[in-house]
Amino acid sequence: MKVDQKGHTITIRDTQGNVNSFLMTVTEQYKSFEKSNIIIDLLMHKELSLNDIKLFIPISKQHKKAKKSFVVVADDFDYNAAPNTLTIVPSLLEAHDIIEMDEIERDLGF
Repeated sequence: MKVDQKGHTITIRDTQGNVNSFLMTVTEQYKSFEKSNIIIDLLMHKELSLNDIKLFIPISKQHKKAKKSFVVVADDFDYNAAPNTLTIVPSLLEAHDIIEMDEIERDLGF
């Protein structure tokens, strides 16, 4: 796992190649990330299943309750099949853009 902080956003990149163990590591270390917006970078995974993505729903809900953004980056994925409770984008640039829009909406009180 590789962690990069840029402003109010933390990007967490999977370097293990196993979604389940990566999620366990993120969950164990969540307290150190909870005050920042989070981007989960799964770009190294070329064959992600819908079930792999759904594993991130509980932590995403928890993070969004705290009024912070949680975005998963995965390319080569059927975004229409993804649950509405999870924000999934194909690139890191789009993830940062989504977080910026979320920050603006929070500042405006939406």
